[in-house]
Amino acid sequence: MLTVVPVDQASWADLQAIFGDRGDPARCRCQFFKETPAQWRSSTPGERAERFREQTADHATGLVAFLDGEPAGWCAVEPRTAYRRLRASRVVWDGRDEDPDDDGVWAVTCFVTRAGFRRRGVSAALAKAAADFARERGARAVEGYPIAVEPGRKVAWPGELFVGTTGIFADAGYTEVSRPTARRVVMRLTC
Repeated sequence: MLTVVPVDQASWADLQAIFGDRGDPARCRCQFFKETPAQWRSSTPGERAERFREQTADHATGLVAFLDGEPAGWCAVEPRTAYRRLRASRVVWDGRDEDPDDDGVWAVTCFVTRAGFRRRGVSAALAKAAADFARERGARAVEGYPIAVEPGRKVAWPGELFVGTTGIFADAGYTEVSRPTARRVVMRLTC
């Protein structure tokens, strides 16, 4: 059974189990889009983990999925204005005439699925729940910035899928807003 709850209903131990202690999720702790490039270069994984702990304890900055009662996945979702790097990204804004400082639009910036729980619908459930979560907190829309993966083709670097795939978002009801690069897609769901 798969359940999804706001992070403030999960424990730090649950998050530790999902993020682990090595690899990209453990090094990033969902800080890449929150920090400026200079902050990112000067911070350590330990400092990022501490900021993540403070953020998740302070308010619900995302969702945690449990599969059969075990912590299985994470999805970051907050007002788009919470993500400094996202607000300045040419990849997100090329060809769009929209205010990046509109806090009525929320963003799904990353997914982490724990080893042993992949390919079991965790990210899809999180993408769907993210829209409900944002809507309940006053969002007019929620968007993601997934990678378009062609069926049957492997990705160059599996770690880049932390933003999700277009299929995950499409299955949750999001539609394409723009395609700033051949592989990056902006997808949105109006609340």
